[in-house]
Amino acid sequence: MPRTAYITHADFRLHDMGRPHPDNPERLAAIQNHLHASGIMAQLATHDAIEATPEQILRVHTRAYYDELLAHAPASGLYHLDPDTAMNPHTPRCMRLAAGSGVLAVDRILAGEIDNAFCAVRPPGHHAGRENAMGFCFLNNVAIACAHALDAHGLERVAIVDFDVHHGNGTEDIFQNDARVLMTGFFQHPLFPYSGIGKAAPNMRNIPVAAGLRSDAFRTLVTEQILPALRAHRPQMLFISAGFGAHYEDDIGSCALVDADYAWLTEQLLAVCRDCGHQRIVSMLEGGYALSALARSAAVHIKTLAGL
Repeated sequence: MPRTAYITHADFRLHDMGRPHPDNPERLAAIQNHLHASGIMAQLATHDAIEATPEQILRVHTRAYYDELLAHAPASGLYHLDPDTAMNPHTPRCMRLAAGSGVLAVDRILAGEIDNAFCAVRPPGHHAGRENAMGFCFLNNVAIACAHALDAHGLERVAIVDFDVHHGNGTEDIFQNDARVLMTGFFQHPLFPYSGIGKAAPNMRNIPVAAGLRSDAFRTLVTEQILPALRAHRPQMLFISAGFGAHYEDDIGSCALVDADYAWLTEQLLAVCRDCGHQRIVSMLEGGYALSALARSAAVHIKTLAGL
């Protein structure tokens, strides 16, 4: 039986913020088509996402913010929360499905049914703070999944690795000073959202990098900074904000990673988990907008998670 799950939903294609827009429905189609063509999909446990409940969402977002989001959902057309972040009539359901994907992954992993999961979701989540949307994000998917593991399942220590080219400012806003949660990752700076530098809470390990980051420097920072922090924390479950915009083909940023870097990083994160006595990883899609690079990079990430 497959021990790695692929969690998504056909309805994610209905969330559309207008054309042209970097976060468009073709992103998930590109990943899924590549997984089928490469034979990887046949070796995964596939699940349809379920909607997160208000209780699960309100562990990390305020009631006032969530109610405001729902009130802004249009009956037709688009409602812009900011120039980059818009809701259409399908957005509320899609954002609940995206958040629910991570919750489902946590439940399946902790029930012993699977070892790990990749959640192919949209809208993404890591820019959504406790009471604000931004950067294509409405609900913080990885934070909701993380809080579910802590509060519903009673885990004591978890970690979040965010390797999107943009800083996960919303996740930091939600979990800063929560000693149960270590958050670490690299991101290009200066680049939207122009955060993650300066003094951070003790449980935050932000690693800003200059434009032009290449494989050798990337692997060095992972080896010298990210992996030691994870090993010191000894997480009982690892969460990943998996953005692939640092790929050299993606002009959303100016880094120069290649497909193999994402496979290598996944191997390192799996090794940390095995050292902690498990393979519990919930990886959730964030950014990555060059369709071919996104599809290939996500595929090698998933293939490595599955040990294929």
